[in-house]
Amino acid sequence: MKVFKFGGASVKDADGMRNVASIIEKYNDGKLLVVVSALGKTTNALEDVVKAYISNNGEAKILIEKIKQSHFDICKDLFEDKNHPVYDQLNNFFVEMEWQIEEERMEEYNYVYDQIVSVGELLSTTVLSHYINEIGIKNTWLDVRDVIKTDDTYREGNVNWLKTTELIQEKVLSILENSIVITQGFLGSTPENCTTTLGREGSDYTAAIFTNILNAENQTIWKDVPGVLSGDPRKFTDAVLLEEISYLEAVEMTFYGASVIHPKTIKPLQNKGIPLLVKSFIHPENKGTIVGTKNSASLPPIRVVKEDQCLLTFHTKNFSFIAEEVISDLLSAFAAANFKMNMMQNGAISFQACVDNIPEKIAKVKKAIEHEFDIDQKENLTLLTIRHYNEEVIASHKMNKKAIIEQKRHTTWQGLLE
Repeated sequence: MKVFKFGGASVKDADGMRNVASIIEKYNDGKLLVVVSALGKTTNALEDVVKAYISNNGEAKILIEKIKQSHFDICKDLFEDKNHPVYDQLNNFFVEMEWQIEEERMEEYNYVYDQIVSVGELLSTTVLSHYINEIGIKNTWLDVRDVIKTDDTYREGNVNWLKTTELIQEKVLSILENSIVITQGFLGSTPENCTTTLGREGSDYTAAIFTNILNAENQTIWKDVPGVLSGDPRKFTDAVLLEEISYLEAVEMTFYGASVIHPKTIKPLQNKGIPLLVKSFIHPENKGTIVGTKNSASLPPIRVVKEDQCLLTFHTKNFSFIAEEVISDLLSAFAAANFKMNMMQNGAISFQACVDNIPEKIAKVKKAIEHEFDIDQKENLTLLTIRHYNEEVIASHKMNKKAIIEQKRHTTWQGLLE
Protein backbone atom coordinates (compact mmCIF):
# COMPACT_ATOMS: atom_id res chain seq x y z
CA MET A 1 0.00 0.00 0.00
CA LYS A 2 1.44 3.34 -1.10
CA VAL A 3 0.25 6.94 -0.97
CA PHE A 4 1.28 9.47 -3.64
CA LYS A 5 0.86 13.22 -3.60
CA PHE A 6 1.11 15.30 -6.78
CA GLY A 7 1.26 19.09 -6.53
CA GLY A 8 -0.14 21.68 -8.89
CA ALA A 9 3.06 21.97 -10.94
CA SER A 10 2.81 18.30 -11.91
CA VAL A 11 -0.70 18.65 -13.39
CA LYS A 12 -0.52 22.20 -14.72
CA ASP A 13 -1.33 21.20 -18.33
CA ALA A 14 -2.28 18.22 -20.51
CA ASP A 15 1.32 17.01 -20.82
CA GLY A 16 1.60 17.14 -17.03
CA MET A 17 -1.52 15.00 -16.70
CA ARG A 18 -0.06 12.47 -19.13
CA ASN A 19 3.20 12.36 -17.18
CA VAL A 20 1.39 11.80 -13.87
CA ALA A 21 -0.64 9.04 -15.52
CA SER A 22 2.58 7.36 -16.70
CA ILE A 23 3.97 7.40 -13.14
CA ILE A 24 0.73 5.98 -11.71
CA GLU A 25 0.75 3.27 -14.37
CA LYS A 26 4.11 1.99 -13.15
CA TYR A 27 2.55 1.32 -9.73
CA ASN A 28 -0.75 -0.09 -10.99
CA ASP A 29 0.04 -3.57 -9.68
CA GLY A 30 -0.57 -2.75 -6.01
CA LYS A 31 -2.79 -0.73 -3.71
CA LEU A 32 -2.35 2.98 -4.39
CA LEU A 33 -4.06 6.15 -3.15
CA VAL A 34 -3.24 9.35 -5.03
CA VAL A 35 -3.73 12.84 -3.55
CA VAL A 36 -3.76 15.70 -6.07
CA SER A 37 -3.60 19.49 -5.73
CA ALA A 38 -5.32 22.06 -7.95
CA LEU A 39 -3.88 22.62 -11.43
CA GLY A 40 -0.92 25.01 -11.70
CA LYS A 41 -1.84 28.44 -10.36
CA THR A 42 -5.56 27.67 -9.99
CA THR A 43 -5.55 28.23 -6.21
CA ASN A 44 -4.14 31.74 -6.74
CA ALA A 45 -6.80 32.40 -9.38
CA LEU A 46 -9.56 31.22 -7.05
CA GLU A 47 -8.21 33.47 -4.29
CA ASP A 48 -8.66 36.34 -6.75
CA VAL A 49 -12.29 35.22 -7.22
CA VAL A 50 -12.80 35.41 -3.45
CA LYS A 51 -11.31 38.91 -3.30
CA ALA A 52 -13.49 40.06 -6.20
CA TYR A 53 -16.60 38.61 -4.57
CA ILE A 54 -15.84 40.22 -1.20
CA SER A 55 -15.08 43.62 -2.75
CA ASN A 56 -18.13 43.31 -5.06
CA ASN A 57 -16.17 44.79 -7.96
CA GLY A 58 -18.03 42.78 -10.61
CA GLU A 59 -14.99 40.76 -11.74
CA ALA A 60 -15.71 37.43 -9.99
CA LYS A 61 -17.69 35.89 -12.87
CA ILE A 62 -15.06 36.97 -15.40
CA LEU A 63 -12.33 35.34 -13.33
CA ILE A 64 -14.35 32.12 -12.97
CA GLU A 65 -14.85 31.99 -16.73
CA LYS A 66 -11.08 32.17 -17.26
CA ILE A 67 -10.53 29.27 -14.84
CA LYS A 68 -13.25 27.27 -16.59
CA GLN A 69 -11.70 27.88 -19.99
CA SER A 70 -8.23 26.80 -18.87
CA HIS A 71 -9.63 23.49 -17.54
CA PHE A 72 -11.71 22.90 -20.66
CA ASP A 73 -8.66 23.59 -22.84
CA ILE A 74 -6.76 20.82 -21.03
CA CYS A 75 -9.71 18.47 -21.49
CA LYS A 76 -9.84 19.20 -25.23
CA ASP A 77 -6.21 18.08 -25.42
CA LEU A 78 -6.78 14.93 -23.35
CA PHE A 79 -10.17 13.67 -24.59
CA GLU A 80 -11.09 13.13 -28.24
CA ASP A 81 -14.81 12.94 -27.42
CA LYS A 82 -16.06 16.54 -27.22
CA ASN A 83 -19.12 15.26 -25.34
CA HIS A 84 -17.11 13.37 -22.76
CA PRO A 85 -18.81 13.25 -19.30
CA VAL A 86 -15.86 15.12 -17.79
CA TYR A 87 -17.21 18.39 -19.21
CA ASP A 88 -20.57 18.06 -17.45
CA GLN A 89 -18.92 17.18 -14.15
CA LEU A 90 -16.56 20.13 -14.33
CA ASN A 91 -19.41 22.41 -15.31
CA ASN A 92 -21.40 21.34 -12.24
CA PHE A 93 -18.58 22.53 -9.99
CA PHE A 94 -18.46 25.89 -11.78
CA VAL A 95 -22.25 26.29 -11.52
CA GLU A 96 -22.08 25.71 -7.74
CA MET A 97 -19.34 28.33 -7.47
CA GLU A 98 -21.37 30.81 -9.52
CA TRP A 99 -24.35 30.27 -7.22
CA GLN A 100 -22.07 31.05 -4.28
CA ILE A 101 -20.98 34.42 -5.66
CA GLU A 102 -24.51 35.39 -6.68
CA GLU A 103 -25.67 35.27 -3.07
CA GLU A 104 -25.45 38.37 -0.93
CA ARG A 105 -22.41 38.04 1.27
CA MET A 106 -23.53 36.91 4.71
CA GLU A 107 -20.70 34.75 6.01
CA GLU A 108 -17.22 35.66 7.22
CA TYR A 109 -14.27 35.85 4.82
CA ASN A 110 -12.59 32.59 5.87
CA TYR A 111 -15.80 30.59 5.37
CA VAL A 112 -16.31 32.06 1.89
CA TYR A 113 -12.66 31.42 1.07
CA ASP A 114 -12.94 27.71 1.81
CA GLN A 115 -16.16 27.22 -0.16
CA ILE A 116 -14.66 28.79 -3.30
CA VAL A 117 -10.94 27.94 -3.20
CA SER A 118 -11.66 24.28 -2.47
CA VAL A 119 -13.13 23.87 -5.97
CA GLY A 120 -9.62 23.75 -7.49
CA GLU A 121 -8.84 20.29 -6.14
CA LEU A 122 -12.28 18.96 -7.11
CA LEU A 123 -11.64 20.08 -10.70
CA SER A 124 -8.11 18.69 -11.04
CA THR A 125 -8.94 15.28 -9.61
CA THR A 126 -12.01 14.97 -11.82
CA VAL A 127 -9.89 15.54 -14.94
CA LEU A 128 -7.12 13.15 -13.83
CA SER A 129 -9.55 10.41 -12.77
CA HIS A 130 -11.39 10.48 -16.10
CA TYR A 131 -8.14 10.59 -18.06
CA ILE A 132 -6.48 7.59 -16.42
CA ASN A 133 -9.74 5.65 -16.74
CA GLU A 134 -9.67 6.59 -20.42
CA ILE A 135 -6.23 5.03 -20.89
CA GLY A 136 -7.17 1.85 -19.04
CA ILE A 137 -6.09 2.50 -15.44
CA LYS A 138 -9.04 1.59 -13.25
CA ASN A 139 -9.61 4.13 -10.50
CA THR A 140 -12.25 5.53 -8.18
CA TRP A 141 -12.73 9.26 -7.58
CA LEU A 142 -13.19 9.93 -3.87
CA ASP A 143 -14.56 13.16 -2.42
CA VAL A 144 -12.09 13.64 0.44
CA ARG A 145 -14.67 15.72 2.33
CA ASP A 146 -16.59 12.51 2.95
CA VAL A 147 -13.76 11.06 5.03
CA ILE A 148 -11.55 13.83 6.45
CA LYS A 149 -13.52 15.61 9.17
CA THR A 150 -12.42 18.81 10.87
CA ASP A 151 -13.68 21.45 13.24
CA ASP A 152 -15.03 24.75 11.86
CA THR A 153 -11.72 26.64 11.88
CA TYR A 154 -11.98 27.73 8.26
CA ARG A 155 -8.69 27.97 6.32
CA GLU A 156 -6.89 26.05 9.12
CA GLY A 157 -9.19 23.10 9.84
CA ASN A 158 -8.14 20.91 12.76
CA VAL A 159 -8.59 17.26 11.91
CA ASN A 160 -10.88 15.10 14.02
CA TRP A 161 -8.59 12.06 13.96
CA LEU A 162 -11.05 9.70 15.64
CA LYS A 163 -13.88 10.35 13.19
CA THR A 164 -11.52 10.57 10.19
CA THR A 165 -9.91 7.23 11.06
CA GLU A 166 -13.33 5.61 11.37
CA LEU A 167 -14.48 6.94 7.99
CA ILE A 168 -11.29 6.12 6.08
CA GLN A 169 -11.26 2.57 7.41
CA GLU A 170 -14.95 2.20 6.61
CA LYS A 171 -15.01 3.73 3.13
CA VAL A 172 -11.52 3.64 1.63
CA LEU A 173 -10.06 0.25 2.51
CA SER A 174 -12.73 -1.63 0.55
CA ILE A 175 -12.22 0.55 -2.54
CA LEU A 176 -8.47 -0.06 -2.50
CA GLU A 177 -9.04 -3.82 -2.78
CA ASN A 178 -10.13 -3.37 -6.40
CA SER A 179 -9.13 0.10 -7.57
CA ILE A 180 -6.67 2.96 -7.34
CA VAL A 181 -8.16 5.89 -5.41
CA ILE A 182 -7.85 9.45 -6.75
CA THR A 183 -8.70 12.13 -4.20
CA GLN A 184 -8.13 15.76 -3.27
CA GLY A 185 -5.52 17.34 -1.06
CA PHE A 186 -6.05 20.36 1.19
CA LEU A 187 -9.77 19.75 1.93
CA GLY A 188 -11.98 18.48 4.73
CA SER A 189 -15.46 19.16 6.07
CA THR A 190 -17.16 20.05 9.33
CA PRO A 191 -19.74 17.83 11.09
CA GLU A 192 -22.35 19.93 9.24
CA ASN A 193 -20.62 19.07 5.92
CA CYS A 194 -19.37 22.59 5.24
CA THR A 195 -16.09 22.53 3.31
CA THR A 196 -12.91 23.44 5.16
CA THR A 197 -9.27 23.67 4.09
CA LEU A 198 -6.26 22.47 6.07
CA GLY A 199 -3.97 25.44 5.46
CA ARG A 200 -2.27 26.70 2.31
CA GLU A 201 -0.26 23.99 0.52
CA GLY A 202 -1.90 21.43 2.82
CA SER A 203 -2.07 18.55 0.34
CA ASP A 204 1.11 16.98 1.76
CA TYR A 205 -0.66 16.82 5.12
CA THR A 206 -3.73 15.21 3.53
CA ALA A 207 -1.53 12.48 2.10
CA ALA A 208 0.10 11.98 5.52
CA ILE A 209 -3.33 11.53 7.14
CA PHE A 210 -4.16 8.74 4.69
CA THR A 211 -0.67 7.22 5.04
CA ASN A 212 -0.99 7.04 8.81
CA ILE A 213 -4.53 5.65 8.96
CA LEU A 214 -4.03 3.15 6.12
CA ASN A 215 -0.65 2.04 7.56
CA ALA A 216 0.92 2.55 4.15
CA GLU A 217 4.39 1.28 3.29
CA ASN A 218 5.49 4.82 2.49
CA GLN A 219 4.34 8.21 1.22
CA THR A 220 5.81 9.86 -1.86
CA ILE A 221 5.62 13.57 -2.61
CA TRP A 222 6.31 14.19 -6.32
CA LYS A 223 7.98 17.58 -6.91
CA ASP A 224 9.62 19.53 -9.73
CA VAL A 225 12.95 19.32 -7.86
CA PRO A 226 15.20 16.25 -7.39
CA GLY A 227 14.22 15.92 -3.71
CA VAL A 228 14.97 17.87 -0.52
CA LEU A 229 17.83 20.27 -1.27
CA SER A 230 20.12 22.33 0.95
CA GLY A 231 18.38 25.46 -0.34
CA ASP A 232 15.86 26.66 -2.88
CA PRO A 233 17.66 26.11 -6.23
CA ARG A 234 16.05 29.28 -7.58
CA LYS A 235 17.92 31.27 -4.91
CA PHE A 236 21.01 29.15 -4.28
CA THR A 237 22.79 27.76 -7.34
CA ASP A 238 25.07 25.66 -5.12
CA ALA A 239 22.17 23.79 -3.45
CA VAL A 240 22.79 20.04 -3.19
CA LEU A 241 20.49 17.04 -2.81
CA LEU A 242 20.08 15.64 0.70
CA GLU A 243 19.70 11.92 0.02
CA GLU A 244 18.53 11.02 3.52
CA ILE A 245 17.40 13.12 6.48
CA SER A 246 15.73 12.38 9.78
CA TYR A 247 12.18 13.27 10.75
CA LEU A 248 13.68 15.78 13.20
CA GLU A 249 15.70 17.54 10.50
CA ALA A 250 12.63 17.69 8.24
CA VAL A 251 10.54 19.17 11.06
CA GLU A 252 13.19 21.80 11.76
CA MET A 253 13.40 22.74 8.07
CA THR A 254 9.65 23.05 7.65
CA PHE A 255 9.29 24.98 10.91
CA TYR A 256 11.68 27.61 9.59
CA GLY A 257 9.84 27.86 6.28
CA ALA A 258 11.26 25.29 3.84
CA SER A 259 8.43 24.86 1.34
CA VAL A 260 9.36 21.44 -0.06
CA ILE A 261 7.27 19.70 2.65
CA HIS A 262 4.20 21.05 4.47
CA PRO A 263 4.97 21.54 8.22
CA LYS A 264 2.17 19.25 9.44
CA THR A 265 3.23 16.32 7.24
CA ILE A 266 5.93 14.75 9.38
CA LYS A 267 4.15 13.98 12.66
CA PRO A 268 1.58 11.46 11.30
CA LEU A 269 4.42 9.61 9.55
CA GLN A 270 6.86 9.74 12.47
CA ASN A 271 4.17 8.42 14.82
CA LYS A 272 4.21 5.12 12.92
CA GLY A 273 7.77 5.16 11.55
CA ILE A 274 6.59 5.40 7.95
CA PRO A 275 9.20 6.81 5.54
CA LEU A 276 8.51 9.85 3.36
CA LEU A 277 10.01 9.91 -0.12
CA VAL A 278 10.46 13.21 -1.95
CA LYS A 279 11.02 12.54 -5.66
CA SER A 280 11.03 14.31 -9.01
CA PHE A 281 8.07 13.83 -11.34
CA ILE A 282 10.39 15.03 -14.13
CA HIS A 283 12.90 12.24 -13.44
CA PRO A 284 10.82 9.66 -11.55
CA GLU A 285 13.52 7.01 -11.93
CA ASN A 286 15.89 8.95 -9.62
CA LYS A 287 16.10 8.08 -5.92
CA GLY A 288 15.23 11.49 -4.45
CA THR A 289 15.28 12.00 -0.67
CA ILE A 290 14.23 9.62 2.09
CA VAL A 291 12.89 11.15 5.32
CA GLY A 292 12.80 8.60 8.12
CA THR A 293 13.98 7.25 11.43
CA LYS A 294 17.69 7.29 10.62
CA ASN A 295 19.56 10.16 12.26
CA SER A 296 20.94 12.62 9.73
CA ALA A 297 24.65 12.22 9.10
CA SER A 298 26.88 15.25 8.70
CA LEU A 299 24.82 17.73 6.72
CA PRO A 300 25.89 20.77 4.69
CA PRO A 301 24.56 24.22 5.64
CA ILE A 302 20.82 24.23 4.88
CA ARG A 303 19.39 27.63 3.97
CA VAL A 304 15.76 28.71 4.18
CA VAL A 305 14.59 32.12 2.96
CA LYS A 306 11.26 33.75 3.78
CA GLU A 307 10.53 36.93 1.82
CA ASP A 308 7.92 39.63 2.50
CA GLN A 309 8.44 39.59 6.23
CA CYS A 310 7.12 42.19 8.64
CA LEU A 311 8.67 43.20 11.97
CA LEU A 312 6.14 44.22 14.63
CA THR A 313 7.58 46.02 17.66
CA PHE A 314 5.38 46.38 20.75
CA HIS A 315 6.27 49.02 23.37
CA THR A 316 4.44 48.97 26.69
CA LYS A 317 2.49 52.20 27.12
CA ASN A 318 2.98 52.40 30.89
CA PHE A 319 6.72 51.66 30.71
CA SER A 320 6.20 48.32 32.49
CA PHE A 321 8.64 45.49 31.90
CA ILE A 322 8.03 42.75 29.35
CA ALA A 323 7.51 40.15 32.06
CA GLU A 324 5.64 36.84 31.97
CA GLU A 325 2.15 38.35 32.25
CA VAL A 326 2.79 40.86 29.45
CA ILE A 327 4.29 38.18 27.19
CA SER A 328 1.26 36.00 27.91
CA ASP A 329 -1.07 38.75 26.65
CA LEU A 330 0.99 39.10 23.46
CA LEU A 331 1.12 35.37 22.78
CA SER A 332 -2.63 35.08 23.40
CA ALA A 333 -3.28 37.80 20.80
CA PHE A 334 -1.22 35.94 18.20
CA ALA A 335 -2.88 32.62 19.07
CA ALA A 336 -6.36 34.13 18.75
CA ALA A 337 -5.43 35.41 15.28
CA ASN A 338 -3.99 31.97 14.38
CA PHE A 339 -0.79 33.83 13.49
CA LYS A 340 2.64 32.19 13.70
CA MET A 341 5.67 34.22 14.74
CA ASN A 342 8.70 33.31 12.63
CA MET A 343 11.09 34.93 15.10
CA MET A 344 10.63 36.79 18.38
CA GLN A 345 12.79 38.76 20.79
CA ASN A 346 12.10 40.88 23.84
CA GLY A 347 13.86 43.67 25.66
CA ALA A 348 13.06 45.48 28.90
CA ILE A 349 9.93 47.30 27.67
CA SER A 350 9.58 46.07 24.08
CA PHE A 351 8.76 42.86 22.27
CA GLN A 352 9.53 42.15 18.62
CA ALA A 353 7.88 39.59 16.37
CA CYS A 354 8.80 38.74 12.77
CA VAL A 355 5.73 37.52 10.86
CA ASP A 356 4.54 36.87 7.33
CA ASN A 357 3.00 40.06 5.95
CA ILE A 358 -0.68 39.05 6.18
CA PRO A 359 -2.57 42.34 6.69
CA GLU A 360 -5.80 40.88 8.09
CA LYS A 361 -3.95 38.87 10.76
CA ILE A 362 -1.68 41.79 11.66
CA ALA A 363 -4.78 43.98 12.06
CA LYS A 364 -6.42 41.39 14.31
CA VAL A 365 -3.37 41.21 16.60
CA LYS A 366 -3.10 45.00 16.77
CA LYS A 367 -6.76 45.43 17.61
CA ALA A 368 -6.52 42.93 20.46
CA ILE A 369 -3.66 44.66 22.28
CA GLU A 370 -3.45 48.26 21.05
CA HIS A 371 -4.79 49.48 24.41
CA GLU A 372 -1.65 48.10 26.10
CA PHE A 373 1.05 48.81 23.52
CA ASP A 374 2.37 51.33 21.03
CA ILE A 375 3.05 49.34 17.88
CA ASP A 376 5.62 49.97 15.14
CA GLN A 377 5.62 48.06 11.84
CA LYS A 378 8.50 47.59 9.40
CA GLU A 379 7.89 45.78 6.09
CA ASN A 380 9.76 44.35 3.08
CA LEU A 381 12.20 42.32 5.15
CA THR A 382 13.80 38.91 4.52
CA LEU A 383 14.25 36.18 7.12
CA LEU A 384 17.24 33.93 6.45
CA THR A 385 17.67 30.73 8.45
CA ILE A 386 20.82 28.61 8.19
CA ARG A 387 20.87 25.17 9.75
CA HIS A 388 24.32 23.64 10.43
CA TYR A 389 25.90 27.03 9.91
CA ASN A 390 29.47 28.25 10.17
CA GLU A 391 30.73 31.82 10.35
CA GLU A 392 31.95 31.81 6.75
CA VAL A 393 28.53 30.80 5.44
CA ILE A 394 26.77 33.45 7.56
CA ALA A 395 29.13 36.15 6.30
CA SER A 396 28.71 35.11 2.65
CA HIS A 397 24.94 35.34 2.84
CA LYS A 398 24.70 38.57 4.81
CA MET A 399 27.11 40.38 2.48
CA ASN A 400 26.01 44.03 2.32
CA LYS A 401 22.67 43.45 4.02
CA LYS A 402 21.92 44.80 7.48
CA ALA A 403 20.68 42.33 10.07
CA ILE A 404 18.00 44.00 12.24
CA ILE A 405 17.86 40.93 14.49
CA GLU A 406 20.26 38.00 14.74
CA GLN A 407 19.80 34.85 16.78
CA LYS A 408 22.15 31.87 17.21
CA ARG A 409 21.49 28.47 18.63
CA HIS A 410 23.61 25.32 18.59
CA THR A 411 22.68 24.28 15.05
CA THR A 412 20.67 27.24 13.73
CA TRP A 413 21.38 30.88 12.88
CA GLN A 414 18.63 33.33 11.92
CA GLY A 415 18.90 36.87 10.64
CA LEU A 416 16.15 39.35 9.77
CA LEU A 417 17.65 41.32 6.90
CA GLU A 418 16.76 44.58 5.18
